[in-house]
Amino acid sequence: MARPRKITTPQVEEVVQETETVIEAPVAHEPVEVKKETKKKDEWEIKARQYYLAGSKSPITFTLASKHTPRHPLLWFDEKTNTQREIRYATNQKSCFVDEQNGSVTLEHIVFKDGVLNVPKEKQSLQKLLSIYHPHNGRLYNEFDPVQEAEYGLEDLEIELDAMTAAREIDIDHAEAILRAESGSGVSKMTSKEIRRDLMVMAKTNPRLFISLAMDDNIQLRNFAIKAAEQGIIRLSQDQRTFTWASNGRKLMTVPFEEHPYSAMASFFKTDEGMEIFSSIEKKLM
Repeated sequence: MARPRKITTPQVEEVVQETETVIEAPVAHEPVEVKKETKKKDEWEIKARQYYLAGSKSPITFTLASKHTPRHPLLWFDEKTNTQREIRYATNQKSCFVDEQNGSVTLEHIVFKDGVLNVPKEKQSLQKLLSIYHPHNGRLYNEFDPVQEAEYGLEDLEIELDAMTAAREIDIDHAEAILRAESGSGVSKMTSKEIRRDLMVMAKTNPRLFISLAMDDNIQLRNFAIKAAEQGIIRLSQDQRTFTWASNGRKLMTVPFEEHPYSAMASFFKTDEGMEIFSSIEKKLM
């Protein structure tokens, strides 16, 4: 069991430098012109596009707001004119902006089926409304991007691989501490092989949570305090506010308000007084 240590986090000052392109003046004493580099927007690609609802739910049908109403405002701020422009989907118009639509309009609902909406390349007005101008883009729905999805998939696989590798190499005390944070006191009745198995399963099914717990500096100290309580060395009061010695009832520490008692005990072990208590408990643990 690693001994607790005091941790001081150095303050890091982040300096962000803005890159500028400086054009030298061709004539002496002429003022220098400074121009900032700006990225050009990607050209719009004519292709079929797919959109999917955000979140895990996929209702049979979901109707997205397709015209401006007081309840569902559909407005897009035009930075060139500094005005709010009303948008709506009309099947017989080239533009989704109301001020660019002429004559009678044929309005149509925008309906997702089973959480998905496929828009063919012929419906450019609808695609631009959904991809560029609709205020619910990125909130209620997203556009499917195969390149981005591949990047996310690769990142998930790499995180899972890192978690599985760490779970295989981690020592048994650390493994027990991680599982106890999720499974509770039931870990005490498990064999080392059962702990190893459940840890590997956790690393595979929830690698981000596993890595977060594995990197938590307090996780082993929390486990140490829980084991001490389970073996009757220390006692936590019924109101979860005070730790005492089980043998004589002498108070060890008071848990700060709205803080998890064993997390507070782990932090306490890093103090000068806490280190002495930690050493005393360590000698009594079986």
